Amino acid sequence: MASTNSAEWRAICDKFTNAQHLTDTESRNDPENDPFRSKYRARELLREIYCALKSFEAGDGEEDTGGEISEQRPEDQPVDGQREDVFSQGLHGHSPAGLRAAKLGAVEYYLGVNHVDTEELSAGQEHLMNCMKMLERCRVSSENVSLFIHARNQLGILWAGRDETETAQGFLETAESIYQRYMKEDGRPPTDMTEYFSTEENQLTHQERSKRFELAYTHTMYYLAQVYKNLGENERAATYCHSTLQRQLQLNQFSPMEWALNAATLSQYYITKGRYMEGRHCLSAATVISGLAGEVPSDAAAQESETENERREQLRQKRAEIARCWIKYCLNILQDAKKLLEDNIGELDTDRQDELKRARRQEEEEEEKGRKSALLFGSEDTFDSIASMEEKVMCLFPLDFTEARSVFLVGQNYVTQAKEYFQMDGYVTDHIEILQDHSSLFRALAFFEEDLERRCKMHKRRVDILEPICNDLNSRYYLLIRRQLMFELAETYNEMMDLKLTLANRQADNHSLDSHTIKKFNHLCSASAKYFQMFLDSLCSPEGKPPEHLEEEVLRPALVARFRVARLHSKLISSSPPVQMENLNRALENYKYVVQYCEAHPEAAAAVETELELSTEMVGLLPLKINRLKSRMAANN
Repeated sequence: MASTNSAEWRAICDKFTNAQHLTDTESRNDPENDPFRSKYRARELLREIYCALKSFEAGDGEEDTGGEISEQRPEDQPVDGQREDVFSQGLHGHSPAGLRAAKLGAVEYYLGVNHVDTEELSAGQEHLMNCMKMLERCRVSSENVSLFIHARNQLGILWAGRDETETAQGFLETAESIYQRYMKEDGRPPTDMTEYFSTEENQLTHQERSKRFELAYTHTMYYLAQVYKNLGENERAATYCHSTLQRQLQLNQFSPMEWALNAATLSQYYITKGRYMEGRHCLSAATVISGLAGEVPSDAAAQESETENERREQLRQKRAEIARCWIKYCLNILQDAKKLLEDNIGELDTDRQDELKRARRQEEEEEEKGRKSALLFGSEDTFDSIASMEEKVMCLFPLDFTEARSVFLVGQNYVTQAKEYFQMDGYVTDHIEILQDHSSLFRALAFFEEDLERRCKMHKRRVDILEPICNDLNSRYYLLIRRQLMFELAETYNEMMDLKLTLANRQADNHSLDSHTIKKFNHLCSASAKYFQMFLDSLCSPEGKPPEHLEEEVLRPALVARFRVARLHSKLISSSPPVQMENLNRALENYKYVVQYCEAHPEAAAAVETELELSTEMVGLLPLKINRLKSRMAANN
């Protein structure tokens, strides 16, 4: 091998530097009609380096015979073909033969990455596997461990892109185990692959070597997080994702908005598992780190520069997406608290509330312990900001209206932020989902409100949010969304009607209902029935005929809507016997539909057990009531 100070070796180092520059910098400016021009030029330089290395080897009288180890592999070999004794057998990394193998392997690695970048995957795989074969001759050491890990990372990405997830998993888990064992048994900052082709005066510092090596392992963890997610191992995926994000902060190697969005996305996993402390921490970190990306360019600046316009769009969109994750956090913690506190009829269980309040102190102590043991994000610059952000919203379940309202207000603030970007013009589906979440926040808060009048007003806010959008949507293009809105509006009016009925019953203890109360009650009944009927009509054929068979996704909603329409018609208040008769007949018709449909489709009964039981009972009772009304009407006539 040529001396590291010789002219030939310096020429190789220059070619490698040029190849890196072409790949990392020049390629960004390649024209659209020749997008890989710079990378093809880099490839030629890498081939020249490879040939030069081989010629040095031939000139030194050395043969590529496989070195000191046998070609035969153990029968029980790992997925990526790595020897189990990779740390104890093979060429020493610092030996001339070991360094030659590493340098040739590194060129194969860069050629492999180059071919993958130019979408020549089979050729890329071949070069990466050639790199692996070179490394099979060597034992892991500080001179080559970085290449061991980088090669497996790239093969992991390659196989994951082909949906060969388990093969990818094998390469990446081997990379992980190599890193962990190396750090345990050696731990020195290892040689970076670029240093194979650097002159002595251009060698990296220990600090830079360590940073690059840790970044390679961070990539290993990032790719493993994706692999575990694709394998359905969500807990494991979340752990690796969390560690990846933490390492990126420590190494100061991250794009603020991309990091923030990944952290916000991870929060959604923790939220679904009821781990609100971790979810809040991820979201707080996402908000703080997203701030490092700077201010959103003004509209005027965006109009003058395409770059500023793209930056404005990206910042606004990603911050709106983080705001939506905050909305989900607030909504889910309120809904989970409601499940914890409600009794068997869906009302606040005050005994349970008192019991949970007494246990709160212990919960707070456990939260503090959890914070100390958790893997927290942040550096010296950001840790205090993240902690300050966390203090703005609780991560323990709210147990009364005051606590619930504090969570609600945070959620509502993020609704406003999210709507600023996801407007109806251009983002119909997103905008409506945000409105539905806003409605759900009011619904969750209403559970904690003891004053029935104020609770009713909260449901009225839900109507004000959803009704205009429901009436404006075109069913031809947004049928499924419109059905959701119809059903929610029907249920909201139904809840308001039930609240008014409870209030009316309290008043009836002292005096009869006045005409205003009756009018209000009937309006709520009719509005609820109207939206349930609109939902049912949306299931009919163009000729208006109801479906003979209800699809699984609409089976329960459709039968519940029929049951509710029946109930609502039976509750309408009227002093006119003919109107009473009409309402009772419509109620009976809908109760009968539920019973007859379940008789014709027995499998449907399980979806509506309670409604079917009550419908069957009413089908027996209502005819008697109707006959009594008929008799009264005949007697009066």
